[in-house]
Amino acid sequence: MKSTINFKNIFFLFFLILLSVSCAEEDYELGEITAPSNLDVNAQVVGQSEEMPNGDGSGNVNFTVTAENAMTYKFMYGDGSEEVSFDGTTTHSYSENGVNDYIVTVVAYGTAGASTNTTTEVTVFSDFSNPEVEQLLTGGDSKTWYVAASQPAHLGVGPATGENMNNPSYYAAGPFEKAGEDISSCFYTDELTFSMNGGNIVYNYNNNGQTFFNAAYSPDFGGTGAEDECLDYDSGGAMNVSLSPSGSGLTEGQTTGTAINFSNGGFMSYYIGASTYEILSITETTMHVRAIMGNDPALAWYLKFTTTPFDEQQEGGGEEEEFETQFEDLLWSDEFDGDALNTGMWNFEIGNGQNGWGNNERQYYTEDNAEVVDGNLVITARREAESGFDFTSARINTMDNFEFTYGRVEVRAKMPEGGGTWPAIWMLGADFDEVGWPATGEVDIMEWVGNNPGRTSSALHYPGNSGGNAVVGDTQIQNATSEFHVYEAEWTEDRITFLLDGEVYFTFENDASTPFNKDFFLILNVAMGGNLGGEIDPAFQEASMEIDYVRVYQ
Repeated sequence: MKSTINFKNIFFLFFLILLSVSCAEEDYELGEITAPSNLDVNAQVVGQSEEMPNGDGSGNVNFTVTAENAMTYKFMYGDGSEEVSFDGTTTHSYSENGVNDYIVTVVAYGTAGASTNTTTEVTVFSDFSNPEVEQLLTGGDSKTWYVAASQPAHLGVGPATGENMNNPSYYAAGPFEKAGEDISSCFYTDELTFSMNGGNIVYNYNNNGQTFFNAAYSPDFGGTGAEDECLDYDSGGAMNVSLSPSGSGLTEGQTTGTAINFSNGGFMSYYIGASTYEILSITETTMHVRAIMGNDPALAWYLKFTTTPFDEQQEGGGEEEEFETQFEDLLWSDEFDGDALNTGMWNFEIGNGQNGWGNNERQYYTEDNAEVVDGNLVITARREAESGFDFTSARINTMDNFEFTYGRVEVRAKMPEGGGTWPAIWMLGADFDEVGWPATGEVDIMEWVGNNPGRTSSALHYPGNSGGNAVVGDTQIQNATSEFHVYEAEWTEDRITFLLDGEVYFTFENDASTPFNKDFFLILNVAMGGNLGGEIDPAFQEASMEIDYVRVYQ
């Protein structure tokens, strides 16, 4: 894709000429236009030393630019990529292997678009490679990717740091959400092909003549700027692609640590002014990426891709057939009909674990916070001091008492009320004590938070997709705290399907590579605060999750 900066400058010059004429005729005075001065560029090659004068091989260079009267800075890195910085600091990854020289141009923009520019030369050594990602991206020869329209959060936006990678907090598109906005023809049908050519990766973007533009950029291509738009646009043909360290600071469980760099302003299906995309996760058939929006470094846009074309994703996408379970025989259940919890089946977990059970939770679990009342299990979270914590609650599991492989779990429950509550119905692998987490695998049948009472979610945690990078699906729910709902998970060797009141809202494709093909045990708990529970309402005193029954069918 060609840069638009020259067109912008021409337009701006024309605008200034017209404005000058108008002011002369009307005897108005034009405000002072000040070009930046004393433009200074400092480039520090990461890992530079006497032994390695051109860096440590990461290809990373830290840039710091200062100028008087500058508002923004534009970097043209000399490798076909560009970036805008508001504070003049940035890090760029050069991915061409070996020792290479680059001429970097920096433009400082002042009031009314007045600019000053300078150049500097950097010499950088890079030896980065990620053969596994390269193989998955290209298939070793050529592979075509499509927007994963059928998956939740296939397009989303959230903060650039501290984000749940699979459920962006500012916005996450629902399955096929854009199909009803006449956008599917320029978004969902895009073909993104990555091919190997003599050891290099080549990218072909077939947009069928139109591209889906973010509203901030659509005016540059003839749009209104009032909203995201489909606009006629030549995708530009083949371009080179390189891989580099992502350098985003995300944890190992959140990212592959590898970024895709596109030459000539290339991008992935949704135009946001970025040409570098971090690969959060990638398999043979799915890829999850994110990019920092070109004019707002505080925002990250998230995209999910699949190797399944849009028309195949749509098959059966009309009126959904009623779900038919594979499991009809009741294997095990607890109807909570007695006077007390069956401790021969359920184990209490006591305490706060390590760092709030790894989630910064603020409650202390006790045996006193779970009881059986009128045919229901009642787990109550309370604001009360215990062992140095300000809240108590309960967490119980069936580890070593009841464990199973494959089946349908059905739980009828009513949620606690109050900001900061975080109840969950979930499962862990029975080999948890041997292999630890996330290697053991985690299936969250239901997670709900009092700070977002209109939604409920399910998640899968396993190596490469755990914590904030878990595979997540969610759906709307009404009256979660005043009415009982049935939360279900149907688990087979091929897929795990999640349902709310009998309606499917999320499906995970299971296979032999996941840990979800062995015995698991059940867990019930109500947490307070923590990474997902969020801020606790200062007025909160106590609230309970009530469970009518837990049933497992095979």
